[in-house]
Amino acid sequence: MLRRLFGGGAKVRPGTVPAGQAVYAVGDIHGRLDLLEDLLSRIAEDARRHSADQARQLVFLGDYVDRGSESRGVVERLLDDPMPGFSKVYLMGNHEEAMLAFLDGLSDGLDWLSFGGLETLLSYGVPLRSLPRSEGSSRALRQALAEAVPPSHLDFFKSCTLHHSAGDYLFVHAGVRPGIALERQDPADLMWIRDDFLRSKVPLPGRIVVHGHTIRPEVEIRPNRIGIDTGAYRTGVLTALAIDGTESWLVDTRIVEQEVALC
Repeated sequence: MLRRLFGGGAKVRPGTVPAGQAVYAVGDIHGRLDLLEDLLSRIAEDARRHSADQARQLVFLGDYVDRGSESRGVVERLLDDPMPGFSKVYLMGNHEEAMLAFLDGLSDGLDWLSFGGLETLLSYGVPLRSLPRSEGSSRALRQALAEAVPPSHLDFFKSCTLHHSAGDYLFVHAGVRPGIALERQDPADLMWIRDDFLRSKVPLPGRIVVHGHTIRPEVEIRPNRIGIDTGAYRTGVLTALAIDGTESWLVDTRIVEQEVALC
């Protein structure tokens, strides 16, 4: 489904990316390999409609794992050059950060398992009869997961970056701490922040922040931020924001394909 974004209101400042460059930002995938495949096909079809683009880029906003049933498959697909001809940027989501914290022995894994880690364990073939209740059981589970995760997957997680810029747009997983310059942002905020960022009218002056992390039933368009996490793992709708020059539009996995104007 394609939906055109219009920046026609006095309160909305249209952003731009460099001429000849098209950027597609992909929201939180959360183990939904089926939706990722669908969305990549739709992005490829959309890109063919804009043959004048000299450079194309995919920016994945993080949260590749957890909640859905195919976290391993998603990572494998992303490692397999998902869109030839596009450059790729992979951002770190809070779910990847939580998984790495468990693997690095920085957490006992209980929080991670409670918000989606269990599904990731199963996707890597690691059985779990009960939640770890002791240091020993956490250690054993950590060891089992470390043995099950291919080194290439671990390298992928660790290589994810915290933010990416293109023209007037800043891409992050969760958001930014309002009033703090980008170079002074706390990495934890970039992956985890919610309310302070979501309530701010100008979270980062001069930039439009494109983010995931906070699920909304529809893409959330504000003067200085665009939230594109449409809850793929539970709604079946995985969303990408396309930006080309001063134009922007949405590509998503809704069944009906049509173009409607958004305010």
